Amino acid sequence: MKPDQGSAPPAAVGGRWFLVSLGISVALIGAVFVWLMWRSFDRAKEMRAWPQVECIILDSRIESRRHDPQSPTEYRHVLAFGYEFNGRLHSSDRITARGSSWSSKRGLVAASASRHPTGQRTRCHVNPDDPSFAVLRPDSFGPAYSLWFPCLFVIGGLGIALRALRPQRNG
Repeated sequence: MKPDQGSAPPAAVGGRWFLVSLGISVALIGAVFVWLMWRSFDRAKEMRAWPQVECIILDSRIESRRHDPQSPTEYRHVLAFGYEFNGRLHSSDRITARGSSWSSKRGLVAASASRHPTGQRTRCHVNPDDPSFAVLRPDSFGPAYSLWFPCLFVIGGLGIALRALRPQRNG
């Protein structure tokens, strides 16, 4: 008696469903990263459309900290700037939307501080929906340039799942 050509052994069916679930998982993880990177790009695009106004750096200094005696000293550029928007005075403390981060590289922080000395007049981007939120430098378009990478995971994961679902040819 010959085995039925239309049915696969249970181990093969289990392996196929494992590949389907693996492929879908890889595609979903890739899709999450596509969404996150697209959201970052969209936020950067929106920030560049915010109105620019003249502002003045009110305070620019380097702050340091140490968590404990064994840890290295960390530094960050602390600044405040004032600006007028729609006839009202505002102030902000953000170089970028994420604020100032801590770094163990004092030279990098000092370079940022030297670009924005106290008293300098410059331009800032103001959120028209919340004029108290302004930045000196809008977010980068970098995520858009790297969007192709997580797309590979979406395409590859779907390819794995679809390939596993295709009927096997006996040859």
